[in-house]
Amino acid sequence: MTLKDRFSGFNEFVLSAQEGSFTAAGARLGLTSSAVGKAVTRLERRLATKLVHRTTRRLTLTSEGEAYLASCLRVLNDLEETESYLTTGRQEPVGKVRLELPATFGRRHVLPALLELSNRHPRLDLSANFSERRADLIAEGVDVAVRIGELRDDSDIAARRLGEQRLIICAASSYLQLHGVPQTREDLLNHDCIVGLRRSEPAQWLLKNLQDTFEPTAVRVRYELGDGEAMLNTALAGCGLAQLPTWLVGEHLRSGALVQVLQPWSGGEMPVHVIWPRTKYIQPRIRVVIDELVRLSDQPGSGFRA
Repeated sequence: MTLKDRFSGFNEFVLSAQEGSFTAAGARLGLTSSAVGKAVTRLERRLATKLVHRTTRRLTLTSEGEAYLASCLRVLNDLEETESYLTTGRQEPVGKVRLELPATFGRRHVLPALLELSNRHPRLDLSANFSERRADLIAEGVDVAVRIGELRDDSDIAARRLGEQRLIICAASSYLQLHGVPQTREDLLNHDCIVGLRRSEPAQWLLKNLQDTFEPTAVRVRYELGDGEAMLNTALAGCGLAQLPTWLVGEHLRSGALVQVLQPWSGGEMPVHVIWPRTKYIQPRIRVVIDELVRLSDQPGSGFRA
């Protein structure tokens, strides 16, 4: 396949996906709607894959189209960044960085630092999703992610440890007055527990055993919630016990709004990493974000240290 053939339909597809129609893409390219549509059709035929759903009102991408668009945009960003380096002689971060961040931790501790970073680099754009879901970085076109918890063994992913979070078990005094204070790990099977979304995984907390090591321990679930902020608010409302990181509950423990329980059994730590798709050359826009997260993790009160 020639280089010309490989990029045939590239611009037409990207602009059609971004604009939502062949007509709008054609207007930007100086082509007719029909010519754009035929170019995308030829691209689909070459790839033997349907990239777009065509309706009379708007185009939508198939799942394969979403993946292909992410790859196309990454190529365009890398090209723009390299051209900037060649024309300016400096590796200035240019283009969009797509991030996956833990919901509550990302909003509280990561986003403010990244916004300051973007202010220092006017050509650096950020696209951040806040979720506890573990995105597939390569398939979904994610440049950088922050992960809390043990990492899976994946040769395609590079990682750097930023710190750790220490977990404690706590509840509002109103809940403890009504239901009693748990004394042993087994008591958790008789209490209302607040946990994060599990996606078919068993409900378990990290607790110390008789051998003085930490292990997953079964609990009884009453509330299953999508992020730490919701779990915290549910605990503050007196609805049950929650296992949460110290950075999230510290002020409420100091005020007395929450009470720590099962102290001899709790205190497990979860690692925090920054991860990115492994490559021989890390683009400046990605490198500057990674470096900023490493710098942030060394700051007192950053939330990256237990």
